[in-house]
Amino acid sequence: MLMGLGSFALFAGSPATEKFKVAGNCGMCEARIEKAAKSVEGVSAADWDKETKMIEVSFDTGKTDIHKVHMAIAKAGHDTEMHKASDEAYEKLPGCCKYNRMENQAAATAPCCEGSPKGCSGSHKSTTASHSH
Repeated sequence: MLMGLGSFALFAGSPATEKFKVAGNCGMCEARIEKAAKSVEGVSAADWDKETKMIEVSFDTGKTDIHKVHMAIAKAGHDTEMHKASDEAYEKLPGCCKYNRMENQAAATAPCCEGSPKGCSGSHKSTTASHSH
């Protein structure tokens, strides 16, 4: 029976926790950012600090990766270190949530883009003019 449990553990992935910067201003931003992160299958916890602008996300590596979390948050209208929200998503934010847009330098050197574009979905290409494959 132990062999069966060990095999299951390999397929289930392993827990991981990552921290990264997300642009936002207020409690409404916090709720939106955390909801977007938690909407990604495999994310078990998300906590954004409006003072430091850092989010801590816990997730199952067998179900998702940090790249998908960045994309979900950007889709909700908030720039991250890896993905810039579309202008359309940003413009839909309430006035108090209109933060100073981040210069998305990181997307040009996102881990998925280093070396070969093999792991890159390319979804951030359209939002970052300097990024190309």
